[in-house]
Amino acid sequence: MYDELTKVDIQKMEEEIKYRRSVLAPKLGAELKRTREFGDLSENAEYKEAKREKRKNEGRIRYLEAMIRTATVIEIEETADSVALFDIVTIFNEKMNAEKKIQIVTTLRQNALLGFVSKESPLGSALMGKSVGDRVLVTVNESMSYYVKIIAIEKGEDNSDLPISSY
Repeated sequence: MYDELTKVDIQKMEEEIKYRRSVLAPKLGAELKRTREFGDLSENAEYKEAKREKRKNEGRIRYLEAMIRTATVIEIEETADSVALFDIVTIFNEKMNAEKKIQIVTTLRQNALLGFVSKESPLGSALMGKSVGDRVLVTVNESMSYYVKIIAIEKGEDNSDLPISSY
């Protein structure tokens, strides 16, 4: 794993672990016990679903703990004129002939559909360190690449309101 995460990322993961252990786990355990009383477990869909939800919660806790354990905590380096972590960047995609606003975030907070692009993604890594007016080649894989032009950079900050990815 060894993702580069901020102190806020770590804090948000620790808060989620605490919630999952102290609030969600007891609820899921009670639901499992309640549905077990319905009878034949081989044909008890409610029991199977409660068991699945309990395993899902436990898996998420393990995932978050592994992320924390293996993460490299990074400091946010502010740059005056170039793209950095948490900046909001307006780009013009030449292939799509469209302008779009994105925010560069850590891998844990990425959600491309909402415009949150990981600094480790092809687009995010291509933009890091570039300036307004730069034409940047984004290489997705050996057979797919496209150019974007940086229209504007709005300096951002590590916003704790930005949610972490669910999986």
